[in-house]
Amino acid sequence: MEGLTKAYPGVVANSDVSFKIRPGEVHALLGENGAGKSTLVKMIYGLVKPDAGRMSLRGQDYAPAEPSVARSLGVAMVFQHFSLFDALSVAENVALGMENPPKLRELAARIRKVSQDYGLPLDPDRMVGDLSAGERQRVEIVRCLLQDPKLLIMDEPTSVLTPQEVDILFQTLRQLAREGTAILYISHKLEEIRSLCDEATILRRGKVVATCTPREKTARELAELMVGTMLTPPERSAKPKGEVALEVAGLSVASPIPFGTTLKNVTFTVRKGEVLGIAGVAGNGQDELLLALNGELRTSPSAVKIAGVPVGAAGPIQRRKAGMVSAPEERLGHAAAPDMSLVENALLSGSVRKGLTRSGFIDWAGARRFAEGIVQQFDVRTPGTDVAARSLSGGNLQKFVVGRELSQAPTVIVINQPTWGVDAAAAASIRQAIIDRAADGAAVVVISQDLDELLEIADSFAALNEGRLTAPRPTQGLTMDQIGLMMGGAHGMEVAHAEA
Repeated sequence: MEGLTKAYPGVVANSDVSFKIRPGEVHALLGENGAGKSTLVKMIYGLVKPDAGRMSLRGQDYAPAEPSVARSLGVAMVFQHFSLFDALSVAENVALGMENPPKLRELAARIRKVSQDYGLPLDPDRMVGDLSAGERQRVEIVRCLLQDPKLLIMDEPTSVLTPQEVDILFQTLRQLAREGTAILYISHKLEEIRSLCDEATILRRGKVVATCTPREKTARELAELMVGTMLTPPERSAKPKGEVALEVAGLSVASPIPFGTTLKNVTFTVRKGEVLGIAGVAGNGQDELLLALNGELRTSPSAVKIAGVPVGAAGPIQRRKAGMVSAPEERLGHAAAPDMSLVENALLSGSVRKGLTRSGFIDWAGARRFAEGIVQQFDVRTPGTDVAARSLSGGNLQKFVVGRELSQAPTVIVINQPTWGVDAAAAASIRQAIIDRAADGAAVVVISQDLDELLEIADSFAALNEGRLTAPRPTQGLTMDQIGLMMGGAHGMEVAHAEA
């Protein structure tokens, strides 16, 4: 890549970006949200045409007009969000991603061979809706491998994997590199970058600001290169924990989500000032747990209690009145209405606790002040509060959504994936805000696939597996092996026996 530049109205996404990737090299692309990573890989993959600059692939000029051209020339990409149909088989999903797919029987045989050769075994006849998140990612990767790629782009590939699955993925990527495949690897998990990648290019505000060998840097040094400032770790409160604020007992409820996971006898308590971290590979009941806690999914009255008051049969508005706020994983469509302004989105969940309606009338001035306060306090990069939610980058919308909930003086907070897709500086800010609310006396449940995040901010730890929750354990002293076993479904004594 030489001098790649791409501008949109009011913003230069990439400015004179140049770097090289050698065959067999795992090359990291790092940068905070809005740094230009997505635009750059879209130009490489043929989704966006650069305004200036040139690319070459294996010594030949390279300017793909669309992704099918990129794929035909040996460029493959595994996106952060899977593009799979739940109601189709593995083989049928793979066929949909091919220009000229062979007959399904022949394709199934190729899937079996390639997946076995690269340590990612798949049954081509299984329905995708029945697969775990890690198995779904295998489908995406195997689909790429069937193209015999010369350059493989991976966007946040480990966000849905257990530590053990990450090890398997890294073995596969190293095997590909040994065979000569160049890999462009995007991740916010800097210890992974240090472990896997040979070189790194760091973007800031659309420009290349540094190149380095990741294993020669600490994770903190890499993060500071990304954001351009010194980072400080979150400060935990030493205050003693208070009385139980959230009690969940014997929570069992069927999933309303197609191919979802039924919750089975989920039981835990969270005290005032406590942060409970809940881990789990995607698809093991995290979405259902948030819905059951925030009132979108009703349960028996006594299954959920806030400050001792049964609210299991109450809806979201009643639970907000009782002091609970929540932020779901899906930003656009669930946490925020895409075509509504930030002011309107602030009103949607803040009207109850911020008193933004009076006698049936909306206090628009108050809603605007609330939205502007969120933007200022959580450093949401936006031209103003009248813009549509969908116009914000994913990371900035995440900061707005989390900030909106944390700004409502809650007594109970439930957040699924609080720092999903945000950069190091924004993640540190969100984590500190969560810890600060706990220090103010809130009981906090953080559901996350980022284990480092949970170990950093949580006082106690539990894991979801197929709708069952392990008994919470103190976070201090937990090892990654223990966590991996818990995420894999081992409970209590099973973990101790497996460790032995």
